[in-house]
Amino acid sequence: MPKWPQHLQGVGWSLAMATKCQGGEGRGGQGRCGAHFPSLSASGKAQNDVDIYSLTVDSKVSSRFAHTVITSRVVNRADAIQEATFQVELPKKAFITNFSMVIDGVTYPGNIKEKAAAQEQYSAAVARGESAGLVRATGRKTEQFQVSVSVAPAAKVTFELVYEELLARHLGAYELLLKVRPQQLVKHLQMDIHIFEPQGISFLETESTFLTNKLAEALTTSQNKTKAHIRFKPTLSQQQKSPEKQDTVLDGNFIVRYDVDRTVSGGSIQIENGYFVHYFAPDSLSTIPKNVIFVIDKSGSMMGRKITQTREALIKILSDLSPHDQFNLISFNAEATKWKPLLVPASTENVNEAKSYATGIQAQGGTNINDAMLMAVQLLEKANREELLPAGSVTLIILLTDGDPTAGETNPSKIQKNVRKAINGQHSLFCLGFGFDVSYSFLEKMALENGGLARRIYEDSDSALQLQDFYQQVANPLMTSVAFEYPSNAVESVTQDAFRVFFKGSELVVAGKLRDQSPDVLSVRVWGQLHKENITFVMESHVAEQEETFQSPKYIFHSFMERLWAYLTIQQLLEQIATPSQPPSPSSPLASFTCPQNTPAVPAPVQAPSVILPLPGQSVDRLCVDLRRPQELVNLLSDRDQGVEVTGHYETAKARFSWIEVTFENPQLQVHASPEHVVMTRNRRSSAYKWKETLYSVMPGLKVTMDKAGLLLLSRPDKVTIGLLFWDGPGKGLRLLLQDTDRFSSHVNGTLGQFYQDVLWGPLDTADDSKRTLKVQGHDYSATRKLKLDYQEGPPGKEISCWSVEL
Repeated sequence: MPKWPQHLQGVGWSLAMATKCQGGEGRGGQGRCGAHFPSLSASGKAQNDVDIYSLTVDSKVSSRFAHTVITSRVVNRADAIQEATFQVELPKKAFITNFSMVIDGVTYPGNIKEKAAAQEQYSAAVARGESAGLVRATGRKTEQFQVSVSVAPAAKVTFELVYEELLARHLGAYELLLKVRPQQLVKHLQMDIHIFEPQGISFLETESTFLTNKLAEALTTSQNKTKAHIRFKPTLSQQQKSPEKQDTVLDGNFIVRYDVDRTVSGGSIQIENGYFVHYFAPDSLSTIPKNVIFVIDKSGSMMGRKITQTREALIKILSDLSPHDQFNLISFNAEATKWKPLLVPASTENVNEAKSYATGIQAQGGTNINDAMLMAVQLLEKANREELLPAGSVTLIILLTDGDPTAGETNPSKIQKNVRKAINGQHSLFCLGFGFDVSYSFLEKMALENGGLARRIYEDSDSALQLQDFYQQVANPLMTSVAFEYPSNAVESVTQDAFRVFFKGSELVVAGKLRDQSPDVLSVRVWGQLHKENITFVMESHVAEQEETFQSPKYIFHSFMERLWAYLTIQQLLEQIATPSQPPSPSSPLASFTCPQNTPAVPAPVQAPSVILPLPGQSVDRLCVDLRRPQELVNLLSDRDQGVEVTGHYETAKARFSWIEVTFENPQLQVHASPEHVVMTRNRRSSAYKWKETLYSVMPGLKVTMDKAGLLLLSRPDKVTIGLLFWDGPGKGLRLLLQDTDRFSSHVNGTLGQFYQDVLWGPLDTADDSKRTLKVQGHDYSATRKLKLDYQEGPPGKEISCWSVEL
């Protein structure tokens, strides 16, 4: 493919490649920030001098994953140079995968070019009368993808934009939105949407803000059990507002909304070309009671329609509270005020009293977000200490504000830090930004850091409905501490597989890569907590049958599952980047917390175990060990055939190692690790190294390395590799890592070494399948499946589902 000529270098192309809708939800708050039909405008004598003679949109939705191609063909019918603009609005979480321009029959892909230089080259090309392209992001920061093109007389230009997105399930439906706005009549205008859902399509509907009875004739829909085809192909006369006018009636949203059939297991596993996707959305569960604090901004900037709509929405939301819920209200300007000193049950009497209070909220004064948020956390913490929160309930804080902080603590970073420290992973925070005077990135980061999400509420006549719609999405928690378990002999890697809360009407999605020699049947368990009990879902998928399902249809986008896996991975990395390294965001793929039955109503955040032991060759591939018994000096492991011994000093009261020591016989070396530093002693010579200080030392038969993350590795040829790490995530302290543990000899022993002898795993407990027994050297240990943080790759750690024992 040819390189772009100098005058076609992309300006801001790197921005376009990551373009997303800031805030992204649009009216109604359900991800309604979709793809425009290209908007085209022309500079020169008349707009019609630049003619869009063909405009097509082809969207293939394969198992919720949408691959959309927009193609626009234009011609300059004038005698002079004309500039046209190709503009597309993308869904918030869509990624552009390709963009190209075809000019005079030659295809040019987008190139990255520094903005100033590209702008200069573009201007020079226009001055010479040549066709030139300019790529930039406009609108609400990264909302729009735009290309400006200088079109020479009689020249034709074809634009092709490809983007992909995973359709999220909101309130029981998937939604694909296309914004149709060509701004002129188009001779060949066609939109095709193909949907393929192996689970079966339970319902399908279309909605449009511009369709008339005349235009409806251009819309056709066909559907069977697993697939659907929607086509919109209006003629020129159907596009006209009236016979005597050349204006187009096409200006608005076209929405396709659908859901799929669900099985008793609540999930579906689909496989294609060595990759799989697991959709999980059980719909027959009871709602878990919630404790919710509404934090409402009543500063002067909320005056007028904003505060009126907020009061209206709040009154409706209060009516939707369940009698099993508890709640409170905090309103704030320069000072924060709580409605009641404690959370109160959502009884009819209390709800009516709260509505009266909400009706009297008036807007005036400054904006003290910091104090209001800390007051909300204090209310929940006090209720927890006094055991006033129902066992197994969920705690939520919902913040609504329209501006930046102007009173009290006004530094956004400090506010985020204060809120993160106060919440400490124990509650979920949802932030609603009203309008565009608020720093949305500030709210988004604060929400992601604390287990929730952010949403922009647009100032419009339906703002109250947007608020109510958002609340409905979090109003009915069904499961907490949801963990997916895949067999290690079948699955090589997965995306986020642990989730803090599953809400009614939503869907949890895990994608992964299968091993080359995976079993014929992929078996999966999904664990979670209901209100007062644990629950386990078990499901199987036959690999060969699933592969065949996606090989035959011609109307789907093939090899989409690998792209879906990559898409989810990138999305979760972006969330990780948006939050600090610690403490972990419970909503990110890196952390969460568990809420076991019979624990306090608000559980502690997930901790890293004392040790994670990889167990190759056993039916369980890893074991999490926590040291609980009073003991100081611990013989962790010893293997005379390996010539290695590991000991440690464990402080039970602080639940941490004060030091760990590794001693090698050949070469003779002692490595003593403490929270302060690492000391290596060889031939009576000691050297101290600070954690995260790069180290690379090679001696006969042993290599010692330490990277900037603070991981110290002691490796020997054909021997077990031992690692030491000062972990500063949750459960702070020294940690031991083991690699290549299949190289331990039969003589290995010690508190940890015993698990590399003959281990017999018992069956799952019939009363509670999150428990089982393992027998080691005549001793029985009780193992419980728990959510733990995997410390092995450094903070903030990745949440894993792990069989855990206490010693």
